[in-house]
Amino acid sequence: MAGRLRAPTGRYAGRSAAERQAERRRRFLDAALRLFGDTPGYRSTTVAALSEAAGLSTRQFYEEFRTLEDVLAALHLQVNDLAEEAVVAAFAAARDLPLAERVAALFHAYADNVTADPRRIRITFVEIVGVSPRMEEQRLARRARWVELICAEADAAAGRGEAAPRDHRLAATAFIGSVNGLLHDWSAGRVDATLDEVVDELVRQLLGILRPAERSPQGSPERSPEETRRTRRTR
Repeated sequence: MAGRLRAPTGRYAGRSAAERQAERRRRFLDAALRLFGDTPGYRSTTVAALSEAAGLSTRQFYEEFRTLEDVLAALHLQVNDLAEEAVVAAFAAARDLPLAERVAALFHAYADNVTADPRRIRITFVEIVGVSPRMEEQRLARRARWVELICAEADAAAGRGEAAPRDHRLAATAFIGSVNGLLHDWSAGRVDATLDEVVDELVRQLLGILRPAERSPQGSPERSPEETRRTRRTR
């Protein structure tokens, strides 16, 4: 990255320069998750404080990053990548299940991953917002990836005759706003519900977008999110 100090090369203590660099970067990101995602938050953290929390020097910081915003950007991408990996894995495992069960599996995977650490929610939904035009572009770009994922699932469901064949992009974009808002409010203690109940509500909303009718294409009643969850837990 232009503007950084040049990192040392060669082997030291049995590790290559690339291995040492990866370890430093991990330590800075771990420290950023603690400071940005909790107290004092991104806007009140300094390079010196982050370096101290990572157990590294400010010189080592500038060998890896130019600014604290670069750290926030990398951390935001990391948190989203972890959630996306969990969803993709859940999708692969659930691809042969009925639509309601697939959707439930995807959203439980996402919610379980994001809420496993409250600091991830703060990074994703709070600290990244309004930092700079660059960060807004990154935030919206990652949100667009989630919209694309929902649209891909909607197209697949339509191909199976499970969903209405239409352009779901507008509805998916609106739905992502619901996901972000509800999970953020839940994590902040403003929603009196369990995480399962929150996910059940999101599943109901998405099923309503994909298939507004009350009954499945085969004519059998659609399972409620609660019934789907009970079925999943008994397997």
